[in-house]
Amino acid sequence: MGHSRYAGLVNRLPLPLVVSALYLATMTVFADMYITQPLLPQLSGDFGVSAATAGLTISAVVLTTALASGAYGPLSDVLGRRPIMVWGTALLALATFACGFAPSFGVLVALRAVQGILVPCVSALAVAYIHEDLGPCDTGAIVGGYVASSVAGGLLGRILSGVIADTWSWRANFTLYAAITLVGAVMLGLTLRTGSARKRGALSDDLRRSYGSMFAHVRDLRLIGAFVIGFALFFGFIGVFTYLPYYVMAPPFGLSMTVVSWLYAPYLAGVVVSPIAGRLTHRVSRRVLMAVGIVIAIAGIAASLERNLAVVVVSLFVLCAGMFIAQPVAPTFVTATATKAKGSATALYQSFYYLGAVFGSFVPGLAWERWAWPGVAASCIASLVVALLADWLLCGPRRTRTRRELAVA
Repeated sequence: MGHSRYAGLVNRLPLPLVVSALYLATMTVFADMYITQPLLPQLSGDFGVSAATAGLTISAVVLTTALASGAYGPLSDVLGRRPIMVWGTALLALATFACGFAPSFGVLVALRAVQGILVPCVSALAVAYIHEDLGPCDTGAIVGGYVASSVAGGLLGRILSGVIADTWSWRANFTLYAAITLVGAVMLGLTLRTGSARKRGALSDDLRRSYGSMFAHVRDLRLIGAFVIGFALFFGFIGVFTYLPYYVMAPPFGLSMTVVSWLYAPYLAGVVVSPIAGRLTHRVSRRVLMAVGIVIAIAGIAASLERNLAVVVVSLFVLCAGMFIAQPVAPTFVTATATKAKGSATALYQSFYYLGAVFGSFVPGLAWERWAWPGVAASCIASLVVALLADWLLCGPRRTRTRRELAVA
């Protein structure tokens, strides 16, 4: 009785309050992902490891996020998204706090991997929650705001952590971010709506059916196309920003590390563009929006080949604008396309998306070693061309089979 009364009170909370809590939790989760990016030199000094080895504190999170994302969808389809999002975020706060007390570099990397396992409790489920559990609302605009929050969280993790490390130490970062993440978990617990009740049988049977539904998604060409787009988008995006410092610190630019850090400012374009792209899904085809975003991103990368600093800075804004036109639309396309187990579909999309980051942070580096920046740009453009082809060839309307084909089948 008490639980149902509480659920009734929560479900009557104003939509802006619920959405604000979701956005806050999203910011904290993505800040936790990128917290060590500006700390790599300090980590190298404190633990006596190379720069490449220190980078494992980033790749460990991204890799485990990619591997774990697919598991959350089927689990949430059975247990509900709200409890997983709330308790997963709370556990993420605990793992983040523990990172600040890591006695060795190996332990720190292991704890970062644990963080990556917990990040999808929000990143893999938020879009499905918005579509299925939030109730009547402008889902396109809210998903766009969710993506903008993820961008803001990534910036918060990159910029604020550097300031804190300079003022206190890199370990202090984890204590602060753990506290912020815990606030996000509490806000989710106090505001997230419970969603519609699900008819359940034995847990093992429900999970078996749910995971079976997830793997059934790979037989849908339209969903495969969206998964390829997610993979290719993040591959191209992270490839550019991972190897950008090598490009602009060398002649003819010769920028300092401090100046280079401000070249992440174009990420702010995503905060503006993502909500707009979300609203446009009600007026413009999602496939068209994704294609437009991809083409704009390709133009941005191509412009970066001009060895003029002003042009390079503008090209980064163009790349980010294109990326964050396509990126919020793609998971919305997945949710709209999946006929069942939508949580599984969006989680599977997240797995492909972060796998793109894993490969995008490595493969363009091979191109850099041989062809310098033109090689990086070419590999990232090639990835986005693959995304464009997937949108064109795989994401079109389902083909209706003729009566003769149905009879043969």
